[in-house]
Amino acid sequence: MEHIQGAEAPAVAPGTLPDFPAFVASRGRQLLRTAFLLTGGDAHLAEDLVQEALGRVFVKWRRISRMDNPSGYAQTILVNTFLSHRRRRSSGERVTDVLPDVAVADPDPALRLTLLRALGELSEQDRAVLVLRFWEDRSVEETAAAMRLSSVAVRSRSSRALARMRDKLGTGFTDKEVLRHVG
Repeated sequence: MEHIQGAEAPAVAPGTLPDFPAFVASRGRQLLRTAFLLTGGDAHLAEDLVQEALGRVFVKWRRISRMDNPSGYAQTILVNTFLSHRRRRSSGERVTDVLPDVAVADPDPALRLTLLRALGELSEQDRAVLVLRFWEDRSVEETAAAMRLSSVAVRSRSSRALARMRDKLGTGFTDKEVLRHVG
C-alpha cells in the first residue's frame, strides 16, 4: 500500500475528471486511519479493508468522481466493507494487544493502547458508530445514512458505546478526547 502513504495529490482543475491515483494519494491515508480504528488496531486487516474498499471505488470511479463528495462515498464503502467482513466471519484472525514496532509521536503510548483495547472490545456496530461520530466528526444523520440505521439507533449505540468506554477508562475524558488519542 505504498501509494496510500504518499504525499498529498495535486489539485484537480475544475471541470476535469480527477484521476483515481490522485484520489488515493489524497484520501488513502485517512481511509487507512479510519479502518485502523474500525478494526480495533489491526493494521493488517485495516490495509486489507482499505484495498477492498478502494477496489470497489475504482470499479465505479467514473460515476463516483463526479459526485459532490467522492471522499464521503469512499468512507461509506469502507465502513460497509468493514461491517460485511465482520458478518462473514470468514477470517480466523483475532486482534491482539501486541502492536508492531512503529515510531510514536503520542506522548502517552500506554493510554493509546488502553484506548485501542477498549475500542476493540466494543461490537463492530458500536465501534463503527463511535469512529464515524467522533473520529470522522460526522453528524448523527450522516452516520445513520452511512450505516443504514435510524438516527435514534445511532444516538442509542453512541451513548451505550461511550458508557462502556467510560467504564473501562474512567470519567476523566470527554467523548472526543477518547478517540482523538487513538487516531
